[in-house]
Amino acid sequence: MTDTTPLLQIRDLVIEGRAQDEWNPIVKGLNLNLGRGQVLGLIGESGAGKSTLGLAAMGFARDGCRFSGGTVHFDGIELLGADRATRRNLRSTRIAYVAQSAAASFNPAYKLMSQHTEFPVLKQVSSRSEAEEDAITLYRKLRLPDPETIGFRYPHQVSGGQLQRAMTAMAMACRPDLIIFDEPTTALDVTTQIEVLSAIRDIVDEFGTSAIYITHDLAVVAQMADQIMVLRHGELVEEAPTRTMLSDPQEDYTKSLWAVRSFTAPAKPAVKKGTEPVLSLRNITAQYPGMPRPVLEDISIDFHAGRTVAVVGESGSGKSTVARTITGLLPPISGEIILDGAPLPDKYANRTKDQLRASQMIYQMADTALNPKQRIRDIIGRPMQFYRGLRGHALTEEVRALLSAIELEPDIYMDRLPSELSGGQKQRIGIARALAANPKFIICDEVTSALDQLVAEEILKLLDKLQNEYNLAYMFITHDISTVRAIADDVVVMQMGKIVEQGSKDEIFTPPHAPYTDLLLSSVPEMDPDWLNNTLEARKSASI
Repeated sequence: MTDTTPLLQIRDLVIEGRAQDEWNPIVKGLNLNLGRGQVLGLIGESGAGKSTLGLAAMGFARDGCRFSGGTVHFDGIELLGADRATRRNLRSTRIAYVAQSAAASFNPAYKLMSQHTEFPVLKQVSSRSEAEEDAITLYRKLRLPDPETIGFRYPHQVSGGQLQRAMTAMAMACRPDLIIFDEPTTALDVTTQIEVLSAIRDIVDEFGTSAIYITHDLAVVAQMADQIMVLRHGELVEEAPTRTMLSDPQEDYTKSLWAVRSFTAPAKPAVKKGTEPVLSLRNITAQYPGMPRPVLEDISIDFHAGRTVAVVGESGSGKSTVARTITGLLPPISGEIILDGAPLPDKYANRTKDQLRASQMIYQMADTALNPKQRIRDIIGRPMQFYRGLRGHALTEEVRALLSAIELEPDIYMDRLPSELSGGQKQRIGIARALAANPKFIICDEVTSALDQLVAEEILKLLDKLQNEYNLAYMFITHDISTVRAIADDVVVMQMGKIVEQGSKDEIFTPPHAPYTDLLLSSVPEMDPDWLNNTLEARKSASI
């Protein structure tokens, strides 16, 4: 039974952020109660204050932010008034944090085990040998493969889902009373996500750990949280037990969150027989140097003007490797790539400027894909200069036109830096930069996975509008089945470097499915608090 004695109490919390030498509130008088053994879900769109509030539970504020009011009591200790040594001693021993991107959070120069055991040894919780033995126990509980040896690998030697579970194990190393999970499954495919969600919930239940689970995925929070708080613009919209919130939300904003993903691109007619693809992969096989076997085997896909091909599959299926092959970063060992009816040189360096211009890419993480020191006019303008030779007034006018096309006001945004934009605005700039080269084919690599659902919906609508205006061919790499349903015309399902099946969206999503496709579809979380339990039980029964 959950102990409702407050472990964490936040009262009238105000946090300000500095922009252009002015301090503005980003968390506005929030209150929070978290009982022992309770999981609280924080949801809301980008900029709602979810991560800021989660970090405040540790007595921490990011650079450029400051506490300007309120209190944070953790087990009777007032964190905002405590000295730095007190706060540091609590972190990682009694309060732990699991970041959104495990790959960016681990030190690439040290093995997982070294990083796992650092704090238990430093804080004298256990000896190194005891900490290593406990790490193996936690790896086993989190269902990591080869638990006795996986800790002696470097971060780059394990998959994203495995690394996320290793980070959860590291957070549990000192058996903290509270863990803040900040979007821990956002970047994971659906089959890996279900394993990570199950493992997180099991370990939280077993050790009676309290948790704050931050996410923009409503179906995920339904599986994890006892209580849900909905935030917007740093203020509380409403709060209720999970089942009550899902079945009977009171506020219009909450209802709007529940209703997102209503967008579906209009269906397009089938490609006429004999129509030439913009780009075609023919029997592509590729292999990384030093690897024992190919990472792609006999891949054939056609990309037509004005159509979107969604490429789906779990981590390691080969989706991004197909993109690397198309862009010339990984030359195939057999097969060919055809652009406008002519073979495309395998290597990037051997392609003409016009061939390079024809294929562009929009990246998953706009935060890291945009140069933080360049103004928006320069980020968008550089491809126009390089590929199209534009200069001076013509360049400026083209940048303005493109900003208008992505629905950002030129006079407001041209001279801003990326740090002055929201996540959705940054992704729009990434789209504009790809369009600036005037391409025929664009690779969209998980472009909505890091965005909340409201912003993701806007980006999908924008991509559809631009495709129709410019008659673009899209390759849409994603692990989000709802995105596939919204944007795709055709679907390619990949597993372990091979195509399992491909066809029109209706063909792929209409039963009977290939077994692997069926696994992907059955792994998509639903807005039902019992979905995870029922799914795991069904799979357990099926395996008996």
